Amino acid sequence: MSGNFLALAQPGVQQLSPYVPGKPVDELARELNLDPSKIVKLASNENPLGPSPKVLAAIREELAELTRYPDGNGFALKSLLADKCRVELNQVTLGNGSNDILELVGRAYLAPGLNAVFSEHAFAVYPIVTQAVGADARVIPAKDWGHDLPAMLAAIDAQTRVVFIANPNNPTGTWFGEQALNEFLQDVPAHVLVVLDEAYIEYAEGSDLPDGLDFLAAYPNLLVSRTFSKAYGLASLRVGYGLSTPVVADVLNRVRQPFNVNSLALAAACAAVKDAEYLEEGRRLNESGMLQLQEGFRELGLGWIPSKGNFICVDLGQVAAPVFQGLLREGVIVRPVANYGMPNHLRITIGLPAENSRFLEALAKVLARG
Repeated sequence: MSGNFLALAQPGVQQLSPYVPGKPVDELARELNLDPSKIVKLASNENPLGPSPKVLAAIREELAELTRYPDGNGFALKSLLADKCRVELNQVTLGNGSNDILELVGRAYLAPGLNAVFSEHAFAVYPIVTQAVGADARVIPAKDWGHDLPAMLAAIDAQTRVVFIANPNNPTGTWFGEQALNEFLQDVPAHVLVVLDEAYIEYAEGSDLPDGLDFLAAYPNLLVSRTFSKAYGLASLRVGYGLSTPVVADVLNRVRQPFNVNSLALAAACAAVKDAEYLEEGRRLNESGMLQLQEGFRELGLGWIPSKGNFICVDLGQVAAPVFQGLLREGVIVRPVANYGMPNHLRITIGLPAENSRFLEALAKVLARG
């Protein structure tokens, strides 16, 4: 007689739903018999530029060493990041994407009887890592689609161990300024680790967003997480990092899987850190693409949530699911966000100019059909 292995799983795991990624191009092509070369994917906040030539060269050079284990300490990449981010080597934790950093925090600091605080409409991984270890998730209602930092602060109690905040936030693209962040950090109790998720911060450089690195020295309970998946264009290779005090980094390294970042990812990330031209080109493309989509929404009479990421949420003024399905039939993949409590919105990744145009044309056609 077989056992009920769902019932045997930890209670928090039983209540979870698996993370649902953006629909792959090949999957849509199979389902609707479409030409994959004609499909436009603007669903997963990927960099439309493609990989940097310098990154590709670094990967090719590393291929001959595939039989060797990667450097488990990631010394070369950590050295570059420490220099770039103005921290010591022992303050850097490498992850298999920044998701891995969030997972490490959950495993190290959360447990049954403890809780984590985060915002409504925030990244889906926060509740996943919290519930998976049996901790309580305290979800604070959003304010204007973004973080209500005073309300989040008020929700902290003696059992709170982690607060997740994202700036800019995914999927809403909302953000908070330097003064709001500083006032929040000043009042967070010392026993609570604040995880400042800056997965999209490179797109907001030079704007009114604070740089989390500027706060590390003053707040030993702060961890800043970042990724190479977005602005650096390395989503497939899965490499991210956390910056914290040496003590927090040491704790995370105790639960980190050995060799969690592979050799090709390490080599690619080292090349990406030094490729300032690629980063700047991506920023320019993102800024112009954001304006292109906003103008298109304006012409269609649609609202949107202002965003500092490489994506934007459009308000369709109706349940978005049928429009999403209509776009799929047109060969355009975007991201429904009903699972984030936003049933009337679709999240659109900023693409190349032609991809943005194709999406806007498809959206107009689907809306016209009703």
